[in-house]
Amino acid sequence: MKLCIHRGTKEIGGTCVEVEAQGKRLILDVGLPLDAPDDENVQKTLVPDISGFSAPDDNLLGVVISHSHVDHYGLARHIPQKIPVWIGQAAHTVLTAASRYAPNDYAVTDPHFLIGDIPVEIGPFRITPYRVDHSAFDAYALLIEADGKRVFYSGDFRGHGRTAKRFEMMVARPPSGIDVLLMEGTSIGRVETDGRVETENDLENQFIHAFKKTKGLHFVWTSSQNIDRLVTIFRAAKRTGRLFLIDLYTAVVLQATGRDTIPQSSWSDVRLYIPYRQRVFIKKRRLFDDLDRHKVNRVYPKDLPSLAGQAVMLFRPLLMSDNGIQESLHGAALTYSMWKGYLDQDRSVKVLEWLDNHGISWTPLHTSGHASVADLRKFASALAPRSLVPIHSFEPDRFKDYFDHVMCYDDGEWWRV
Repeated sequence: MKLCIHRGTKEIGGTCVEVEAQGKRLILDVGLPLDAPDDENVQKTLVPDISGFSAPDDNLLGVVISHSHVDHYGLARHIPQKIPVWIGQAAHTVLTAASRYAPNDYAVTDPHFLIGDIPVEIGPFRITPYRVDHSAFDAYALLIEADGKRVFYSGDFRGHGRTAKRFEMMVARPPSGIDVLLMEGTSIGRVETDGRVETENDLENQFIHAFKKTKGLHFVWTSSQNIDRLVTIFRAAKRTGRLFLIDLYTAVVLQATGRDTIPQSSWSDVRLYIPYRQRVFIKKRRLFDDLDRHKVNRVYPKDLPSLAGQAVMLFRPLLMSDNGIQESLHGAALTYSMWKGYLDQDRSVKVLEWLDNHGISWTPLHTSGHASVADLRKFASALAPRSLVPIHSFEPDRFKDYFDHVMCYDDGEWWRV
């Protein structure tokens, strides 16, 4: 078996790995780089130069997507649709639902599905997916077996989310005989080595404190696809007697999870508010079926002033041009709950200016979707690979400070397992 990391040996995001055995090949992830411009034509040029992507090649058996973050699947829409794709079923359902509100974001129409712990045979490859704790819903690590070799691709994972038991189970009962561990190292060089990482439960308590001290409407700016975080916010809102206000896009994503333990628009503690720009979008795209499914607890601009002091509203930048909330901003506050790097983007700068112009104070409150250095060390120690290859990290040279048997490669470099 041979491996090549086409992108990811020295950067976070844009991950793409090629595996070859007996002349047949599989691709693990086909991600969009985090620094890619918002230009469709430019993004097409970022597709790795892999035989089968630009012209048919029967030796390319397919693409396996580890999870539903754009830096792992974002270039999938630029590869031929005839190439088979494997992805978690719930991840596919969520991305398909979300794509109705983010055109051109996801274009895999008929994938094969990964199911936790159930191996799938693809040519000479045997792939076993393992569910992992991550900020993406339905995320997997992958065990790839071929030619008598065993390669474990960690994907993105953590050990401090709402499904941390998955990390604990992996460390307690890891697969054995791993020849190569491709392990993400997002946190290396970015967080303190031995510092404690806050859990979602920690965040829940901090949100409770923030909501209690806010007199008016409390906005939370986070991703509608970070299901763990939405659960955290909902629980904190409920514990402080506040309603959780979401837009239609978020309602559709939450329903697509298929989990009745995850907040839904029909719950008594949840309300649906549709900003003006989203109403225009719904009409333009004729998404009336979505609206019909989620309108049972809908509130309107006239309702907001009386609800403001007892509500938490999921913030999206399109709210800035929504006149419906203008009468409900007195005493408002905002919590920013995403990676701080996004604050440097032009869109975020405009939001911060809007907050300042309206006298709305804001504070950051976030925890990473990636494993701490301490948990990375537990993970690597448990799997005990013959060699550990850094991926998804800006600091691959620092892996040797924390792990044994580290082997570093460059983007585009092939090596034999």
